[in-house]
Amino acid sequence: MGKRDDLIETYAEDLRTKCGMQPDMDLLTKVTIGCGPAIYDADAATVASSQPGELETVKQNFLIKKLGLPDGPDLDNAIDRVIETYGRSERNKYRAVVYYMLTKHFGKEAVYA
Repeated sequence: MGKRDDLIETYAEDLRTKCGMQPDMDLLTKVTIGCGPAIYDADAATVASSQPGELETVKQNFLIKKLGLPDGPDLDNAIDRVIETYGRSERNKYRAVVYYMLTKHFGKEAVYA
């Protein structure tokens, strides 16, 4: 197994233990690949949920650009729900896990087909 495979397993474990959901491994793999080299950078691999600018980046670059969703309060609410599910006190919120949960939330799995 390579480093990416190890990271995907880490993300799957977070989904199981911290988020209480059974991951769709195929989708999780595609979302992780979609994150590109960011998953290997300690700072870029996580979402700083306490920083409004970081959450705006998730909204603009992922929800609007990648998933093609229209801007609106639904996007902020979904991000807030995902952060709540992951656990506000959880220090390391992996970007791939957050993106996976947002993809599932909006039913946009077809983006990764």
